[in-house]
Amino acid sequence: MVPGGLKKRHRSGSSGRLSSSSSLTDHARTLADDSTSAPPSALYAPPPATPGGFNDPSTADVLLRLQLDHEAPPSPFSPDAERQTSPAVHDPVCPSPYLDLYLHSTVLQRSRYFAALLSDRWRQREQAESPSEGKISRFNLKVPVSRHRPFESHVSVLRLLYTLDFTSGILSVAEALEILHIALEFLFDDCVRACVRFIEAVPWTEEEERLILKLIPFLQQEESGDLRARILPSVDGQGSSEEMLHGLVLSAIQSHPAGATVKAFVARLLRDFPSRDSVRRVLDRAFMANLETLKGLLAEYASPDFRTAGDNDETEAIQRLNLHAAVVNTRKLLWLVERMIELRVADTAVREWSEQSALALDLQKAFEDEAWRNITPGLPAHVMKCTSRLASAVAAGSILVPRQVRMKLVKDWLPVLNVCRDIGSPIPSGQKVLYQELEETFLKIISTLPIPDSQDLLQQCLCFSTRNMEDCPHLISAFNTWFRRANRSLNDEGGI
Repeated sequence: MVPGGLKKRHRSGSSGRLSSSSSLTDHARTLADDSTSAPPSALYAPPPATPGGFNDPSTADVLLRLQLDHEAPPSPFSPDAERQTSPAVHDPVCPSPYLDLYLHSTVLQRSRYFAALLSDRWRQREQAESPSEGKISRFNLKVPVSRHRPFESHVSVLRLLYTLDFTSGILSVAEALEILHIALEFLFDDCVRACVRFIEAVPWTEEEERLILKLIPFLQQEESGDLRARILPSVDGQGSSEEMLHGLVLSAIQSHPAGATVKAFVARLLRDFPSRDSVRRVLDRAFMANLETLKGLLAEYASPDFRTAGDNDETEAIQRLNLHAAVVNTRKLLWLVERMIELRVADTAVREWSEQSALALDLQKAFEDEAWRNITPGLPAHVMKCTSRLASAVAAGSILVPRQVRMKLVKDWLPVLNVCRDIGSPIPSGQKVLYQELEETFLKIISTLPIPDSQDLLQQCLCFSTRNMEDCPHLISAFNTWFRRANRSLNDEGGI
């Protein structure tokens, strides 16, 4: 053992936790030499003796002196290591406090560390150097300063060598960590396994988990397998944080019994998640999956095969299912879009939405049909809310995308907006406000485009003037801006 800390074990052959027999023998010689020095004056009260067992001087053949080492750093595996203080003021003139324990070699040999110290080779050397000492072997063990009872953990482990009652001796994670540290130094394998088994089976605090992470490198692979599986991600990526986050997002957008609460909870997790790139990938993945589903449903609904199939109950039932599923997926997309905009990770969503000319065409066909009105009257509003959220973020500069993306976003979705506005039945007031806001947003985006591109798109916006002249200042302002720029002479460049 090396007082004051653990050394990472070399796993060559069957050496287990022993780093080398030579270093152990050298350390044993140091322990024996230290025991011949003048005895310290500060003796700690010894623990109660068990007749014929632990700390019984009448039957012991080993005297182990635990001596406090003020110069050694405290154990890094103690839960209060950073708060540890010396139990007494250290005076360099006075020897350090110590504790004498009377032990039995037959019991100590359950520890591979003590078994090596008490081997025949060492006993013969010891008897040759100190023949007057009789049959008792004496060792000094330096102990780092720890907590208010510095020798408690060592005494606990030495007592466990006698009782092997690990169930009663290990009652908390903090206690298991302290005992495990000493058991690793003593190479007390049964105790190590018992501590690891206890730690693996109970909950931890965040501080205890930090200490367990420090201990794992000192454990053999077969000992720490369950601990590693609990505390570290697997090599194959299963159980990764992104997969967990993706599963939570899917749960939030499904028809969960506590839908609003779950969505709010998952939204909070997304906001607090430390990796913005992971959040982006998770939301992009969910967005693309739902977008593909929506495209398939509307493509099937707008398919000529269904439109020419004639009126029959089966066709109508399929069309109803397609439209209902389309509404559900559009609601999912809307929640995802709102989260992406909130977290400023909606770049992919804008680009993909601007590439949906086929989807926009299928929507126009669907809205020109009368069937959807009695099945899913809210479908146009849900689709245009997704468009409005993305377009507003682009117009506000929250999402910066290239000119071509901005142009296609308006070009593909402006016809859908026009169809929604031209629906024959009265538009609910809420949807009317939504469409008016989207008109203004499209005009703002058009103002960011080159003059030729904006000219083509503005001409498609003339239907915005269906309101009275006093009620469409946004359209008047957009055309005035375009004419001002188009009428500007090239000679005015630089003099503006």
